[in-house]
Amino acid sequence: MQEPTGDEIHHRQYHVRAFAEAANRLRLRGEVRDTKPPGLYFEGDPEPLDVHHMVLDLLLDFPSLEIVEADAEMFVTPHLDCVGIEPKYSELVGVSIARGFNRKVNELFAASAGCTHITALLRAMAPVAVQSMWSMRTKFPESTDTWRDAETEEDKLAGMQFNLNSCHMWAREGRLVTSILDGEGIEIPVWAERRIEELGYEGEHPFSR
Repeated sequence: MQEPTGDEIHHRQYHVRAFAEAANRLRLRGEVRDTKPPGLYFEGDPEPLDVHHMVLDLLLDFPSLEIVEADAEMFVTPHLDCVGIEPKYSELVGVSIARGFNRKVNELFAASAGCTHITALLRAMAPVAVQSMWSMRTKFPESTDTWRDAETEEDKLAGMQFNLNSCHMWAREGRLVTSILDGEGIEIPVWAERRIEELGYEGEHPFSR
């Protein structure tokens, strides 16, 4: 892909991390930061200029992904009164971050009911929770069940609920889901297969079965 031409005038970063706090607790820490390049607004200014910096902390129940704690904090804002919306995000408690989450976010924080930037951050954080599920099950294998352990089609589909129909690869009638339902399992992810080959790894790993 070709590099953009011209002078950069804005840089937005989303930074989302997931932490396994216990077998039944997954914490997400998300940050959104908007930065202007040096000298754009103030001639001779040598440093980038932050114009937004917000942090959102969510503690989730696992594996339901229901939010049990929510805390928003604004470090850089354009207006002093921006911080007044921080407590509003405690209304996320009790909401599942999985299916239907974007719709619920719209209900709670659309337009003037929330902060545009924290609400956008929320939408970036939700997929990270789903991406962290395999890692949680790897870290705490004795306390979680997956579709790999299910026997009936219904239980297998229930185990795939957060992935099912989420993209073309996880389409209900697609090759991947059909393979799982037929008991053939799932192929090793491409990135894992590459690392196994690079390491010459021959031991047990989460993708062994």
